[in-house]
Amino acid sequence: MNTIVEASVPATKSATARPAKFKILLVDDDPAMRRVLFRLLADEDFIVLNAADGAEALELVSLTKFDLVLLDLKTEVENEWRSYGRLSVQHPLLPVVLIADRSNPFFPAVAPAFDAVLERPLSFSRLFHTIHNLLTEPVEERLACFTERLAMLHDVPAPPDVAQRVWRVN
Repeated sequence: MNTIVEASVPATKSATARPAKFKILLVDDDPAMRRVLFRLLADEDFIVLNAADGAEALELVSLTKFDLVLLDLKTEVENEWRSYGRLSVQHPLLPVVLIADRSNPFFPAVAPAFDAVLERPLSFSRLFHTIHNLLTEPVEERLACFTERLAMLHDVPAPPDVAQRVWRVN
């Protein structure tokens, strides 16, 4: 008895198939800015999740995988800096773009800790160019940048108050 068995063959992606959408975490305490950036990013076919602060961002990162973080970080909010520190320790290869005020003299000093720093007023073409570059960066290059950044941060001397605390403990 001759029987013919038909098996379904999984379809392959055609050349016109759209690439997988990238997921971006947008962290900004300003609801108006979050709405504007959300619309712009969604129009560019990104999946965007919003967080109003660092604690909310950490919660979202623990629940889902992101491809990139856009972070508006205020220098005067210490908890936000701690949240960024935890995020960078837990996900060291996750690209983070800092959005900063041009007039803030503090940000050039911390810029090496981030993958990119964009100053306000934001240039949206530069924003999308930066996002594209980071999302298409090869893993090997990301790892090399991370290793270089880590080495650089280890060479930075501790602030005086940290050194004093260490001396008191020992």
